[in-house]
Amino acid sequence: MFSMKRRLVFGSVIILLALNLAVGAGIYLNSARSVQKKDSPEVSLNLFANVLQKIRTEYVDGTNLTYRSLTYSAIKGMVGQLDPHSEFLDPDDFKILQSQTEGEFGGLGLIVSMRDGFVTVVAPMEDSPGFRAGILTGDRIIKVDGKPVGNSGSLGEVVKQLRGEPDTKVVVTIQRPSTNEEKTFSLKRAIIQLDMVKDINGKKEFPLGDDKIGYVRINEFGDRTSDELETALQKLKAHGMKALILDLRGNPGGLLDEAVGVSQKFLPRGQLVVSTEGRDPNENEIYHAKGDGDELNGEPIVVLVNLGSASAAEIVTGCLRDLHRAVVLGQKTFGKGSVQSIFPLDDNTALKLTVAKYYTPSHKVIHEHGITPDIVVPMSDEEEGALLMKRVPGGIESLDVTNRARFEKIQDIQLQRAEDLLKAMLQYDKAKPQNIAAQ
Repeated sequence: MFSMKRRLVFGSVIILLALNLAVGAGIYLNSARSVQKKDSPEVSLNLFANVLQKIRTEYVDGTNLTYRSLTYSAIKGMVGQLDPHSEFLDPDDFKILQSQTEGEFGGLGLIVSMRDGFVTVVAPMEDSPGFRAGILTGDRIIKVDGKPVGNSGSLGEVVKQLRGEPDTKVVVTIQRPSTNEEKTFSLKRAIIQLDMVKDINGKKEFPLGDDKIGYVRINEFGDRTSDELETALQKLKAHGMKALILDLRGNPGGLLDEAVGVSQKFLPRGQLVVSTEGRDPNENEIYHAKGDGDELNGEPIVVLVNLGSASAAEIVTGCLRDLHRAVVLGQKTFGKGSVQSIFPLDDNTALKLTVAKYYTPSHKVIHEHGITPDIVVPMSDEEEGALLMKRVPGGIESLDVTNRARFEKIQDIQLQRAEDLLKAMLQYDKAKPQNIAAQ
């Protein structure tokens, strides 16, 4: 009898639970339908159209407003809420982006990004007006032509203000977080022509010294980078190169395909280089090396990086480090590891949208983490500034006597450490056969 009561009570509980679930499910579905109705594109588009019409016809200062300008502003505001790297590109912005990836555009040569709510210099492009003025990686742009940017300014709008016709002037005020000082620069815009790959003298000759250690600096990953690197490697190998310094300091990134193209020159065919993962699994990509194999046949490599190394530069760094193909030396990288796709739209506009994040071969995320070098060698702002000035023809000579004497004494300690490390590695490799023979 007791067990029968237990079964009946248990059965009653089940019936009550079923009724509650049914009622709850009905409430949930009705609520979900209500939410879906409120969040449907039709309802939202109707709201947008009503607001657009009201502003166009009723706003007190709206006589010069157009439906197009209002729509552009609305879309820019919407996309601007997503993340610092997504952006709606009007026809002028889209044209600028296309010219930048092709290697030539007008402006100051400052690669900028949003960081901690501020428009921050990722890297000044070599031999550009911003570079020659002494603007450094990490500087925050707080004013353009005397107008405050603040920490809520649109990145796209600031970029547009910095760009302009060649030989026109723009005044830029920066705040340097490391010293908390503010500096104002009156700069003249110029056509920025990018040589993606250069030698240690800022040329394309790629000499090789007695130590047989080659040096290649990649300034940016544009549509010619892997081809220019191939030319440099062929010149260095023809002179008997035994080790390589790959300098990615101040490299703000660029094209993903070019990062893969550079990486695969030092990897066996078929090796995983980088993967991207986004919201839609069908859009995930895995990139493998498709070259003819390691062009250096395992010869040692040191990759130099700093805070100005970002995006595609971090892909190459993370790949070669993960696979133990290179030693990474310098300072922690910027940490920009998200993928932006360009979606061309009507009216010569486009949408630059973050669709995925980069992952190194060991599945480490780059975005907002950066890459900490195997060997950390810090440099001060003054040391970095001196090196920038030395790369500019006549840069040191343009300084006053006191600063010139001080800057001339500053050495590239990161490069020196890289050379010392490779010399030791080459010496070790040279000694190994002798040790084996002695055994």
